Amino acid sequence: MAEATTATTRVLLVEDDLNIVDLIRSNLAVRGFDAVVSTDGARVLQLLETEVPDIVLLDLMLPEADGFELCRMIRERSSVGIIVVSGRGGERDKVTALNMGADDYMTKPFSIEELLARIMATLRRTRMLAPAEPDESTIVAGELVIDLASQQVTRSGAPVHLTPTEFALLRELATNRGKLLTHAHLLRRVWGQGYETETEYVRVYVRRLRAKLEVEDSPPLILTQPRAGYRFAPG
Repeated sequence: MAEATTATTRVLLVEDDLNIVDLIRSNLAVRGFDAVVSTDGARVLQLLETEVPDIVLLDLMLPEADGFELCRMIRERSSVGIIVVSGRGGERDKVTALNMGADDYMTKPFSIEELLARIMATLRRTRMLAPAEPDESTIVAGELVIDLASQQVTRSGAPVHLTPTEFALLRELATNRGKLLTHAHLLRRVWGQGYETETEYVRVYVRRLRAKLEVEDSPPLILTQPRAGYRFAPG
């Protein structure tokens, strides 16, 4: 099934190491992906508009651009999946990249098989999610309305823009309203198998949801269970 979905998948590879470019591009081509390359980051925003990629592989260390700032600008303009692929393996860099809107973070060196698995996992999140069952198509929490079928969220009638990963996390929390969901459960359900130890992903994305959905001086929508996980506030 995965092979059938990759035929029209376009990858924007932002990387200045030509050896890595050749390695990734050749492996993507064999699997039916269409790769577009930017070696300096200068034309990334233009390529984002003209090539309309399905996913971006973004190096942080670029000769003419700051990778973190570029990640932020890409996210401001698009809901495209972003995987940061960097030689910087520190936890602070990972958290910063996630805060800037990255969906995933990989540290060099990496195996091509791992990269392809991460690409497919990100594509599953950033493409349309499975439609909701008719009896759970809308969830209302105070002024917040979550339309699961159209994947639209409004607060007090005004639309709230969520990235596909943010929406996937919100959907998992809201459809299990009042139930404690562990970090491992959320990582497995939202990011996929193999992400169960990446607890920082959940923490960062819960913060992002809270910033977009919760209103100051109002009861919180997402409750933290220390060292255990999160739950969506019961109705």
